[in-house]
Amino acid sequence: MPKYGSAFAWRTSRCAMLSVMTRAAIYVRISRDREGGGLGVARQEQDCRELAGRHGLTVAQVYSDNDLSAYSGKPRPAYRRMLDDIAAARVDAVLAWHTDRLHRSPTELEEYISACEPRRVPTFTVKAGPLDLSTPSGRMVARQLGVVARYEVEHQVERQQRAKLQAAADGRWAGGRRPYGYEPDGVTLRPDEAGAVAKATDAILSGASLRGHAAEMNACGLLTSTGRPWTPNELRKVLLRARNAGLREHRGEVVGPAAWPPLVDEDRWRALVSALTHSSRRTQWSSARRWLLSGLALCGVCGSPVRATLVATKSRSVASYTCKVGKCVSRNAAELDAYVGAVVVERLSRPDVVDLLSASGRPDSGALHLDASALRERLDGLAAAYADGAIDVRQLREGSERLRARLAEVEDQLAIAGHGDALAGLAGLIGAADAGAAWDGLDLHRRRAVVDTLMTVRIHRTKKGRPLGWTPGSSYFDPSTVKIAWRS
Repeated sequence: MPKYGSAFAWRTSRCAMLSVMTRAAIYVRISRDREGGGLGVARQEQDCRELAGRHGLTVAQVYSDNDLSAYSGKPRPAYRRMLDDIAAARVDAVLAWHTDRLHRSPTELEEYISACEPRRVPTFTVKAGPLDLSTPSGRMVARQLGVVARYEVEHQVERQQRAKLQAAADGRWAGGRRPYGYEPDGVTLRPDEAGAVAKATDAILSGASLRGHAAEMNACGLLTSTGRPWTPNELRKVLLRARNAGLREHRGEVVGPAAWPPLVDEDRWRALVSALTHSSRRTQWSSARRWLLSGLALCGVCGSPVRATLVATKSRSVASYTCKVGKCVSRNAAELDAYVGAVVVERLSRPDVVDLLSASGRPDSGALHLDASALRERLDGLAAAYADGAIDVRQLREGSERLRARLAEVEDQLAIAGHGDALAGLAGLIGAADAGAAWDGLDLHRRRAVVDTLMTVRIHRTKKGRPLGWTPGSSYFDPSTVKIAWRS
């Protein structure tokens, strides 16, 4: 009899609450929207509206977090707004497709209970029924459902991780968003995108900036695999993928060759990784550079690099190169850039320009690849020996550290072997009928890279008075004070 009375009282209380409720909120969420059209959350909303109709509730607000996981811990803006509205008494009831759409961690559930309990805000779900968080039994049921949801998602993550590990070991693609350069199967090449990745790789290795090349790709109408314009960060992420070199990666480490064809050879990919990630290998081609020789040309007096700065004259301020240390020299930046550019064009117009692409002195990449494979096999052998009990943890750790250090050295040498100089891929310059037009067509980063590869520029002090051969109306610029040493 007490149980019956308690249940009857609860139903009576709930009916009384529903009779005065007019502001119901629907919360919808889907973890991964592969269709990209929000169809999953739309279906949830439709089911919740039908549920509201059965309970006589008026939907006042819909809160939607599309393509956001509750398990990942990422902020859910719509969910936070709903909690704020509950706390501000702007919501009288919450409708969701299932409790796991609302929360998938005990911490989130307790926060949700704290928001709903003081205001006696009930929760209605399409699949799990109603939850009365104002009673101990209702909160117990909610917590039990939360524990089950947490177990299911952790079990699912564990299965996915094991499947990805097995796919990595087999060299297969584990699935996911279509990788740029490949068809949705992750294996078949998409020729136009594959060519774009190869071109971008050569461009960055030749001194181009990520920002500049991303803008060039956008100008050509190229989009990412999700249909968005390119950004420098997105281009960087795509170029750093091991899959571009036909390698399989698992948890940030290359685990071996993959089943799909590469977009670039491994040497070039490792060189690109070195250029983009190793601070010791970063070039001087900052995105902030505005002048060709800033940081490249040297002072002929003290040997320090020069920088571009404004120098005041009697009538105006002029952009000039000055010594960073003691201001030993000062030279008109525009005139010096034009002079050095003309010298570069003349050099690139000579018949022997192809000799500049010589790769002599670089490491033998074939032998390095064999060394890298042997070191990886020895690492695998250490892991097997530890699993069999042949070595202890200390021996495993020490042996792994030595082998990984040696492997890092070999990979650095592979990067050097594949690191083309700034002239690699500049077909528009090499042998061009009009090398000057080709030079003008390069962005500043590429031109700086060519200058840094070809020559060392030293700026010496000028003599007092007008230079020899000066004519009225002409510049005071004296080329004889600029010494260019060609690199071997």
